[in-house]
Amino acid sequence: MQINIIAVGKLKEKYWTQAVAEYAKRLSAYAKLRIVEVVDESTPDTLSPAEEEAIKEKEATRILAQIKDRDYVVALAIEGKTFTSEQWAKEMERLTTMGHSSFAFVIGGSLGLHHSVLTRANLKLSFSSFTFPHQMVRVILLEQLYRGFRIMRGEPYHK
Repeated sequence: MQINIIAVGKLKEKYWTQAVAEYAKRLSAYAKLRIVEVVDESTPDTLSPAEEEAIKEKEATRILAQIKDRDYVVALAIEGKTFTSEQWAKEMERLTTMGHSSFAFVIGGSLGLHHSVLTRANLKLSFSSFTFPHQMVRVILLEQLYRGFRIMRGEPYHK
């Protein structure tokens, strides 16, 4: 299985990069992982709706350029579907049984994802109604992917 994480912006803090590295190492037993960081646009504190749209559109162009036709695209979005960890493991298993082997998980920037990315997504996934920093979401995503594989394989993992 190929898992591609396409994220807007770079991880800057050492603690985020260490957490990502740890879960990437753990996931390597289950899947091939590729993390692509696309450039984020500068976002001043005060933006008009048109300026916000333009920024999201520029980031979307970079995101969509990284997605392959065969990818099953999962966009992380507050308005997306929520799962328990067990439900997510069943969904991952269902998707692979249906023949999906290449996944692209998309994490937007501070303004969220442009509608063109959300339209391309096969699934919109939400971890919470809360808003999280995109750096934290990357770690949460990796942890939930790892947990999902452990559950699918009947391997122990803390609850």
